[in-house]
Amino acid sequence: MSDEILPPNALLVGRVKLPGFAFPRVVTIRDGRVFDITSSDAPTVRDVCEKPDPAAYVAAARGQDIGSAADVADNSAPDKFFAHKPHFLSPIDLQAVKAAGVTFVVSLLERVIEEQARGDKARAEALRGDITGLIGTDLSKLVPGSESAMQVKQALIARGVWSQYLEVGIGPDPEIFTKCQPMSSVGPGADVGVLPISEWNNPEPEVALVVTSAGTIIGATLGNDVNLRDVEGRSALLLGKAKDNNASASLGPMIRLFDAGFSLDDVKQSVIDLNVTGADGFVLEGSSSMNQISRPPESIVAAAIGRHHQYPDGFVIYLGTMFAPVKDRGGAGKGFTHKPNDIVTISTPLLGALTNRVRLSTECPPWTYGASHLMRDLSKAGLLN
Repeated sequence: MSDEILPPNALLVGRVKLPGFAFPRVVTIRDGRVFDITSSDAPTVRDVCEKPDPAAYVAAARGQDIGSAADVADNSAPDKFFAHKPHFLSPIDLQAVKAAGVTFVVSLLERVIEEQARGDKARAEALRGDITGLIGTDLSKLVPGSESAMQVKQALIARGVWSQYLEVGIGPDPEIFTKCQPMSSVGPGADVGVLPISEWNNPEPEVALVVTSAGTIIGATLGNDVNLRDVEGRSALLLGKAKDNNASASLGPMIRLFDAGFSLDDVKQSVIDLNVTGADGFVLEGSSSMNQISRPPESIVAAAIGRHHQYPDGFVIYLGTMFAPVKDRGGAGKGFTHKPNDIVTISTPLLGALTNRVRLSTECPPWTYGASHLMRDLSKAGLLN
């Protein structure tokens, strides 16, 4: 229901596929109702985000009531989709989609394990004990790039356990990569995809910040940075193959804009919960506490945008996760990997809940509606100034 999917008393903006319209509609939620606020002044979510005060714009925008939030949310759930009814889409459109990796100590250690295992999940459990013994588990007090962090780096190099993941975990520069192309992310209720070749993969529950072309952080949403551990473990140069595939980037349910009742400080203290429920009865649960992140979110954004790199349409950036599932599935020592039809729910009271069903990327609906299609449809509708 909408109370579970959408956070109450929040200033929200997102997108809905509305029957009768070729292009997605920009919407907000008011008193449990979905309002279409698409206009020539802001025909895309990107345009809303680029307003001098996006929160004030959305709060004051005139709109058309298109139905109850509960009904649209229900029609955006896995296996409950009806094409003749409105349903939520990914809340972003023309923005670039970036991601930061290895921003939590737990995931840092798991990345080192992946690398040492060369993508073989059968070796991961034995390596986990060995590597934890060499590195230790408490790198959380290290400030990345600091003098003390560099001392730890030199000590680990001397012990023969230095890794490219440790470099971006405690070194001066964060790992930032392109997660997917603009317009290709999927939203609540959609299928998310893993490559058929992958035998070791997992969800990554994360907060994603919404950033303007000027580098201003204006809001946040939830994300699933679907990850193929065996592919990336074979070589970090396969990061694109591990991360950017059909339906491999989920965002939603909507963007919560910063206003008097919600700020980046709230994001920094949020706890992101994960539930994976399989058709085989397997259940995996965990959480990721944003106050354990090793780099301030502002510093991650600053590393992505500035005089060194511009984003004229703004961008969304996944902040990383501390959750790396190790619960055995299918036998002792086999670790966790997805199976088709797993239902993944990522949630926090501040941002709502993002639920997706796992399928092979080759079986998920193909991405066919890009920026050129959107521009043509908006032009036909007379919404481009």
